[in-house]
Amino acid sequence: MIYLDNAATTQRKPQQVLDAVVQAMTTMGNASRGAHGSALEAARAVYNTRAKLAKLFGCSRADHVVFTCNSTEALNIAIRGTLNPGDHVISTDLEHNSVLRPLYLLEETGVISLDFVPANRRGQVDYADFERLLKPNTRAIVCTHASNLTGELLDIRRIGAFAKQKGLLLIVDASQTAGCVPIDMEAMGVDILCFTGHKGLYGPQGTGGLCIREGVEIRPFKVGGSGVQSYNPHQPEEYPTRLEAGTLNSHGIMGLSAALDFLTETGIPAIADYEHDLMYRFYNGVKDIPGVTVYGDFTPGHNRTAVVALNIRDYDSSAVSDELAMGFDIATRPGAHCAPRMHRALGTQEQGAVRFSFSWFNTAEEVDKAIAAVKELAEG
Repeated sequence: MIYLDNAATTQRKPQQVLDAVVQAMTTMGNASRGAHGSALEAARAVYNTRAKLAKLFGCSRADHVVFTCNSTEALNIAIRGTLNPGDHVISTDLEHNSVLRPLYLLEETGVISLDFVPANRRGQVDYADFERLLKPNTRAIVCTHASNLTGELLDIRRIGAFAKQKGLLLIVDASQTAGCVPIDMEAMGVDILCFTGHKGLYGPQGTGGLCIREGVEIRPFKVGGSGVQSYNPHQPEEYPTRLEAGTLNSHGIMGLSAALDFLTETGIPAIADYEHDLMYRFYNGVKDIPGVTVYGDFTPGHNRTAVVALNIRDYDSSAVSDELAMGFDIATRPGAHCAPRMHRALGTQEQGAVRFSFSWFNTAEEVDKAIAAVKELAEG
């Protein structure tokens, strides 16, 4: 199979990730749940992974890296743990439902008010709209780093400078950029960075987390066992225990740790350059095919991730993706991509779109086969 659905999950992982998970499952105990060797080994390994993530993302403290099941859980923790009744929040049309639904829930229950920076037909925003939407009770900006549909990157450094100037909290969804785009929380002005392990970080599914700037307080999303302060009726206040009730996915975290070593050895800039080369090879091969519409800005040098979303004539995107899978053994993602506001902005809410997303483990030969498949379907 030619796997071009890496924005959903990277199916092809470095071999060291697989080896690390197997080793962890056969040797490791429960982190922070004992003083015997296998429990201590697990605790040390988990902390070392926190330190790797803190370094990767420019988070000043390793103990402010909190593990979750995925970025959806991380975003729920960040959003519901920082916002208060009467707060106003600014978000954008580029968001995934992992951001939208927690915000909608708080809006519908009367906790917050909510406004969105609109996207145009190319999926881009006007940064002046952040100022336009600002209110006296604005508490936070919650936004993605990159659209999972078009690959459009938001200028987080610019948004972060605005947030700092106005005294706002900045919560960033890095699901599409962690491992694909260099991130420095401190330099970008990010207060809470939410990430998942199974996409650009090349880790196992069921891993993710949030990195928290020192001084930012987040209320616990869940409470329970922590392995420490057992006679305390409340969840311990110290990070990361405050937000990590229950047994961690240490086996998955060990796979993530090995994936971080792979990223460090390979270099995120090298990965980004290679993925962009594949993306532009595909884009240049399909953009002029009669009947094909490509969405987003592909101007050379424009900041984006390695994603191409397109449609063929008026064909339903699910039917096209089905044909790519059944007829050509090419895996893509059709439909709404959990990004309803972006589809409305692009005018594709009825048809959806077919998304091709590329990774370090794809090849130019695979890209050429995908181009030929799109051309054949368009001509048919």
